[in-house]
Amino acid sequence: MPKKITVVKEKENESEFEKLLKEREEEIFIPKVGDIVKGIVVAASKSEVKLDIGGVMIGIVRGQELYREAPEYANLKEGDEVEATVVDLENENGELELSFSYAGHQKAWQALTKALENQEIIKVKVKEANKGGLIVNYGQIAGFLPVSQLSPENYPRVGGGDKSKIFEKLRSFIGKDAEVKVMDLSEKEDKLIVSEKLAWSDRQRDVISKYKSGTVVEGVVTAVTNFGAFISFGEGLEGLIHISELAWQRIENPADIVKIGDKIKAEIINVDGAKIFLSAKKLISDPWKKVKERYELNAKVNGTVLKVNPFGLFVQLDDDIHALGHISNLGLKQGEKINDKFEAGKKYDFYVISMEPEAHRLGLGAKPLEAKSESKAEKKEEEKTGA
Repeated sequence: MPKKITVVKEKENESEFEKLLKEREEEIFIPKVGDIVKGIVVAASKSEVKLDIGGVMIGIVRGQELYREAPEYANLKEGDEVEATVVDLENENGELELSFSYAGHQKAWQALTKALENQEIIKVKVKEANKGGLIVNYGQIAGFLPVSQLSPENYPRVGGGDKSKIFEKLRSFIGKDAEVKVMDLSEKEDKLIVSEKLAWSDRQRDVISKYKSGTVVEGVVTAVTNFGAFISFGEGLEGLIHISELAWQRIENPADIVKIGDKIKAEIINVDGAKIFLSAKKLISDPWKKVKERYELNAKVNGTVLKVNPFGLFVQLDDDIHALGHISNLGLKQGEKINDKFEAGKKYDFYVISMEPEAHRLGLGAKPLEAKSESKAEKKEEEKTGA
C-alpha cells in the first residue's frame, strides 16, 4: 500500500509541475527572427537603444538599424514603449538583436495602406526631381508625385512649355514637405504614387462649394500659357480663362491680352471638382450684336491681315471685329499663291460679302456680291450664246 500511495503522489506532483510549466511557457513569449516585439526603453543613446522585452530578456538596437522610419523612433527616452523587429536571437552578449528600421518600414507600409483606404492626407518629403515629377519619401519608402498631380499653386506653368524652366521649378521643391493623398500603392511592387492635387482639393472642398456658375470674381493673373490664363482669387483658389473666353475677338496669343500680375474680373462658367473655369468676355458687351450697325453687306472696308493660312486670311477690321477672307473669294489668279498677294501685318481693301452676328462671323472678299453675281451671270450668258 505505501508503495502505491507514493507512486500516485509522484504522478500527481509530476502532472501539476507539467501543468504549471505549460502555463508559464504560454505566458513567456519566445520570439523568432522576423517577429515584431514590444519593449520598454531602459537605455538610449545615439549609438544604441536597449529594450526590456516582457521582463524576461533584453534587446538591443544599434548601428544602421537605428535609422528612423517613423516618428516614434526619434528622441526615445527611458520608459518609452516601442516596437522593433528581431534580427538575431542572441548576439555576443546574449541579447536579442533588434531593428527599428524593418519595424518602421512595415509600420510605414501599414500607415500608407490605411491612408489609401481612408483617403487620408499624409506628409511626404521631396528628395529629387525629374522631368516627369518629384521623387518623395514617406519614412524610407520612396514614392512618385507626377507633375500632373501637383496642386494648382505649385503646378509649373511656363510660357511656351520650356522644359528647362519646368525642371528648374520642380527642383525648387527639393527638401520641402508636401501634403498628399495616396493614389496607387503596392508593397509587393514597391510602388507608391501620390497626389498633392487630391489633398488640395480635399482641403478646398468647402471653399470651392461657395462658388457657382454665374458668380463674378476678381483676381490676379498668375500664369499665361498658349491656351489661356490662370487667375488666383478668393481663399487660395485658382481658375482658368481659356483663350476663347478672354475676349470676343480672335486671339493668337493670350499674352497679347493679359500679363502676369494683371488684375482681372471674370465670371465662373463651370466648376468641375477642383477645376474652376472662368470667362472674361462674358463681362464685356458682345460687339457682334451691333455689327450690322458698323458694317454693311457689299461695303468696302480696310483691314489688317493678322494671319495668312492656306485656306484664307484672318483680318482685323477694328479692335473688336475680326473677319475671315476665304481663299475662294480673294480674287487669286490661276497659279497665284495666297502668300504672293497678301502679307501678315499689312492693310488691304476688302468687301463685306457675308455677316452672321450670332455665329460671330463676317466674310470678306475681293469683290462685292453684286459684282460676283453679275460676273457669273455674264459668264453663263456667254456660254449660252457661244461668245
